[in-house]
Amino acid sequence: MKRSAIVETDHLTKHYGTTVAVDELSFTINEGEIFGFLGPNGSGKTTTLLMLLGLTEPSRGSASVAGLNPTRDAIKVKRMVGYIPENIGFYDDMNGKENLQFIARLNNIPDPVSTSKIEEALERVGLKDEAEKKVAAFSRGMRQRLAIAELLIKEPRLAFLDEPTLGLDPEGTTLITDYIQSLSKDNHMTILLSSHDLTQVQRIADRIGIMIHGKMIAEGPLEKLAHEKLGVEDREISLDEVYMKYFQEVSE
Repeated sequence: MKRSAIVETDHLTKHYGTTVAVDELSFTINEGEIFGFLGPNGSGKTTTLLMLLGLTEPSRGSASVAGLNPTRDAIKVKRMVGYIPENIGFYDDMNGKENLQFIARLNNIPDPVSTSKIEEALERVGLKDEAEKKVAAFSRGMRQRLAIAELLIKEPRLAFLDEPTLGLDPEGTTLITDYIQSLSKDNHMTILLSSHDLTQVQRIADRIGIMIHGKMIAEGPLEKLAHEKLGVEDREISLDEVYMKYFQEVSE
């Protein structure tokens, strides 16, 4: 069954002075999929996310998120989109449960409703026994799990995740990746996953987009990209190999 697009960009461009951060970007993300958004540092991925969230305006071109223009309808977009930035911000002097309660109130979720949702979310991400601990004492992995709990409470249609496994050990990385996959399968969220961890992206992404120097140079299922660049048909495909092939060709 063909999925409908929930994110669309058309020649989306962002200049910072004479620097072109995003260059004529046109791509789609389909509802219900996990889209792996790849590229080296400085390739324009985070700037793209900020434009899709309505946090910065494009220099030209357009974007649509669930049929809304993020520049004109920024508040409406934020209501239906969850965002986990690379550096997650929680209130360190509040405990995990208090942070989630605060977030629920910001999203106009009544306390009687949010109380049970918070308990369920903390249980699901394995933080039930840590709920009364100040977030200042949380490890990075625990903060990432609390961010996943935030998404479970808000229940957005779409979630943008910017390097959600950065700085985690292999066990923590696998755990967070499993939670992300669960958000897609069990909660029917569309996920845009920006990450340098190609192994984990390969494990859960439905489609891949590779962005270099502000341009989307490749987009599609891994099998399609592997066939285009490596001619691979019948052996196990490595996203690392495919990514490096595109990167080397652009860099030459």
